[in-house]
Amino acid sequence: MAYKHTNSKGVTYYLHKTEVTLRGGKTQTIYFFAKVEKNDKGTPCDLPEDRIVKENPRNGFLTISKKK
Repeated sequence: MAYKHTNSKGVTYYLHKTEVTLRGGKTQTIYFFAKVEKNDKGTPCDLPEDRIVKENPRNGFLTISKKK
């Protein structure tokens, strides 16, 4: 089951992750939100323990950042 978050506008988003390869050959995990639970660009995942969800108050856009 993917992590889901409903923003202040009432829209539900599901957390996904994907692995990308950087120019130097190093791989990095990218987290993103999508309106659908199954997405071709990534796999659904749970919220990592070292991350928190932030919401832009102007447009309701969700982002993930590391805990401080």
